[in-house]
Amino acid sequence: MRKKLGDEELFWLLWPGKHMSLLTTRRAEMILLRVRIIAALFALLTSLWIAIDAYILPWPAWGELAGGRLVSSLAFWMLAISFRNSTRMRDTYTALAALYFIPTAFYVFSYAVMQHTDTNGLSSTIAGVYAFLPFVMVAGLGMFPLTAIEGMAFALPVVGAELAASLLGLDMLNLSHLIGTVWLSAMIAAVATMSGMSQLGFMIALVRQAVRDPLTSCFSRMSGEELLEIQFIISTRSNTPMSVAFVDLDNFKSINDTYGHEAGDQILVAATNAIRAALRTGDMLVRWGGEEFILILPSTYCGQAGNVLGQLRHQGLGLRPDGSPVTASIGLAERTLDSTDDWRKLVEIADQRMYKAKQDGKDRIVACAVELTHERADNPASGTPESGSLNPA
Repeated sequence: MRKKLGDEELFWLLWPGKHMSLLTTRRAEMILLRVRIIAALFALLTSLWIAIDAYILPWPAWGELAGGRLVSSLAFWMLAISFRNSTRMRDTYTALAALYFIPTAFYVFSYAVMQHTDTNGLSSTIAGVYAFLPFVMVAGLGMFPLTAIEGMAFALPVVGAELAASLLGLDMLNLSHLIGTVWLSAMIAAVATMSGMSQLGFMIALVRQAVRDPLTSCFSRMSGEELLEIQFIISTRSNTPMSVAFVDLDNFKSINDTYGHEAGDQILVAATNAIRAALRTGDMLVRWGGEEFILILPSTYCGQAGNVLGQLRHQGLGLRPDGSPVTASIGLAERTLDSTDDWRKLVEIADQRMYKAKQDGKDRIVACAVELTHERADNPASGTPESGSLNPA
């Protein structure tokens, strides 16, 4: 299995614009769940901190802070119950922005209050805690699988608010420390962003493993089912054809039994490479299980699909360890011709026709109740492998 990220996937760590839909959906689900959990935790802790302020700080400072905390806590609770069923990145960005805006606003407000409050001893220590709130906020970005652009986009406003508060005279820290404080915030933001990118890289690897079969790099069955559903919906709504071919390599078990599984894996890789070479742009190859594959051919009538499969048979699927050609039994189904209203039924029809091809001698195509038997390309008497017709039953 390929463990390193490819060039395109490395770019995904920097910019989200080219992310695949499955990655976008999974990432949105994870970020929104974590935002809601953190918001609920902050809502509780923010309100509980009122008791500490009341014990340490003088009146009316703690009263003003209590009002700000109650408003912030309410905002956190509203965020915690929002976006529960969303998987959209637009909602994700909104939720993250809210999660960071609430404490940032409270940070500026608390500094304004503390600027006019005489503090000493323990109260001075508590006041210093407020000064470190931006550090905590920026470090928290490391909890989310974000790209470099996204991480910096959410960190910069927090750092900017800290800088603005200092420049406006709201900073309780010595202003001589301003440069060091902002530099530290920027460094924490960079580290947190790298942590988020690391999470994203791990997620990309997991999604790739879920989407692609690790041996053949075809679409996995799970992602193939999603593709079938999407393409079937598109075909139904636009009233366009859609063909599905069920391909099963003949006598594959004997290869594993005789030559070992490593030889079988090599045959599978060679066969899938051959199938890809015959497919057109937009066609999709799914490893359905073992030596079984499904070809998804959007906007393709049965006859057109027969030409694609004929080209595949003409070029061959590779050679077995004993030098004989690899062959396949293929069942072909088409949505409009077979009058199916569900993609699972379409696959089932193609599967049944593949079994008929097996029963009738293997190394052939069965489509629309008409058997297409093409001689192998190495037989000079066979004629063109595209000969024959596909007719409705």
